[in-house]
Amino acid sequence: MSKWILYCALCIMHCTFSEASAADYVDAINTSTTKNEAGHQVIYQMNVGSFTAEGTFAAAGQRLSELKTLGVDIVWLMPVYPRGGGINSPYAATNFMKTNPQYGSIADLKAFVAQAHDLQMEVWLDWVPNHTATDADWVTTHPDYYAMSGGQMVHPNNYGDVWQLNYYNPELVAAMNDALKFWIDETDIDGYRCDYISSPQIPASYWTDAIRMIKQYKSGKQITFLGEGDIAQDVTRLKSVGFDYDYAWAFQSSLANYGSAGVYAASLKASADKMLNAAAGATFSRMLYVTNHDQNWNESRKTLTEKYGTNRYPLTVLAYTLYGMPLIYNGQEVGGNQALNYFEDTKIDWSARDSKMRNTIRTLTALKHAVPALGDKNGVNWVTISPANTNVLAYTRKSGDSEILVILNMATSATTATLTGLTAGSWSLWLDSESISRGTSRRQQFLSATQTFDLDAKGYRVYVKGTFPEEEPPAPEVYTPTIGSSSEMALFFETAAEANYQVWAWGGGPTEQQHLGITGGWGERPSMTLMGQAANGHLVYKFIFRGDVAPTNFIITKDGDNPRPYDGAEYVVNGYYVEGKAAPTQVITATGITSFMTTVSFDGSIYNLSGRKVQTPVPGIYIRNGRKFLQKYQKL
Repeated sequence: MSKWILYCALCIMHCTFSEASAADYVDAINTSTTKNEAGHQVIYQMNVGSFTAEGTFAAAGQRLSELKTLGVDIVWLMPVYPRGGGINSPYAATNFMKTNPQYGSIADLKAFVAQAHDLQMEVWLDWVPNHTATDADWVTTHPDYYAMSGGQMVHPNNYGDVWQLNYYNPELVAAMNDALKFWIDETDIDGYRCDYISSPQIPASYWTDAIRMIKQYKSGKQITFLGEGDIAQDVTRLKSVGFDYDYAWAFQSSLANYGSAGVYAASLKASADKMLNAAAGATFSRMLYVTNHDQNWNESRKTLTEKYGTNRYPLTVLAYTLYGMPLIYNGQEVGGNQALNYFEDTKIDWSARDSKMRNTIRTLTALKHAVPALGDKNGVNWVTISPANTNVLAYTRKSGDSEILVILNMATSATTATLTGLTAGSWSLWLDSESISRGTSRRQQFLSATQTFDLDAKGYRVYVKGTFPEEEPPAPEVYTPTIGSSSEMALFFETAAEANYQVWAWGGGPTEQQHLGITGGWGERPSMTLMGQAANGHLVYKFIFRGDVAPTNFIITKDGDNPRPYDGAEYVVNGYYVEGKAAPTQVITATGITSFMTTVSFDGSIYNLSGRKVQTPVPGIYIRNGRKFLQKYQKL
């Protein structure tokens, strides 16, 4: 209770400070110099090679303050070891006591950890205990460390780039434990995310012994273990071996199965109850998430939008507020609309902008840090909705005098829901889907025991019980249409409605796939990225063509094949298209600069807004900025 009162006082103090500094209350919470305790932490999965253009520990360390502002407490580094096996998987290590030279040295990693510690953040390493690369050092120096069948080493799960380790050899066990100690000694890391703990080749006794040993290894040093597996519902043989966290894997799979279509609240509640019931009585907590490297790349290379559509926003709220420790996958905070090939360390496009997702995530992390009711294992109380509304899910969580109320509308249209059995009194609205794109806010509201709420499509509200300083959301930031370079081929689309907009294009080359850099047909059309708001409040989406030949036509679909805001429209390089208008209204010729306002006739000629023809197509092939086009425009 005293901690809660102290926090309220700090909020009031910050309200005065924020007026001068322009920081908001969420920043003040997330950048606190006090380390958040277990149960109120948020973990961030980082692929060092993807996180920055340089792809190094040093470069990533320079950006740790950004993660701190986002509300990150723990940075989980995907495998940092040298890679082998022929396909460059980070999960095919050649040596467990070395770093990938492209990322930097062990000293560089130690410096990264020290920078994180200065910010009151932890660093966990990805531990790959089941196997090594087929060309690992041990293959020649210690072949006895590997499982054998018929005198040959074994590929686990038919993964051709790795060999299975033999945990019935005590020397292998000792070598693996030495490696676990090595990183604590050399870099001062704080935990391990353990890969493929469900492997039948690793006995439960190994985990019991290793976890106990490492936790006791260094006096005053706390080491945390996260197991990649659904221990509560699947790998139940590992329930008592000592893991601190498991994956709520089955729960994430249930969310993904809903896809981008509408989700009925009853089925969502049933999946949540199954996850919560499985966790009852567990000695460990759970990590909840909507995506990670497996879901983003291994499962059909699906971005957050392609996997969930506009469900991605309310389902993110659910994953943060339902139970356990939430995970942010690198790039998720700017929309998560890249399929990141972690074999090749695809660089995250930090120019992508999804202010709704970023502001939602950083507000949720602030809630996780500041509200006692959101402790990992505090229970969920489902709120009765009367009369019934099959599209709305509502619940509270409590801890002492602290209470939080979450309301999710999973419908594709606005709705009204009447909640009963609420704690009457003063509440503070910390997260509102209708204004969060503009920035954070707080608004006091008296809620009755029975209260009616008006919710926008795929809308969400999170209330905190009590009285807090009010803050209005800032004015919307206007997005300036931007191309990354003069050779970029992009398509801009302005619309009043938020949806999953997808692109297909054809013409201009021997194969349609050249335009997108993908394989497959119509069914694999990729999604556009939400960049921000236009001056009129409409949303601006962008798609960058990845091939080397400009298409001649394109189609934009909305939430699937129909409706189609554009169907067979002529493509103008870096054209800015507005829903309801048959031609581009501007063309972006340089970074952030509009070249001219145009309309394009059906014969391909370009006119200015006064109706004067300013360019006409000339048949043939020519080269511009190193790219071929089937026709060129000639000034008249």
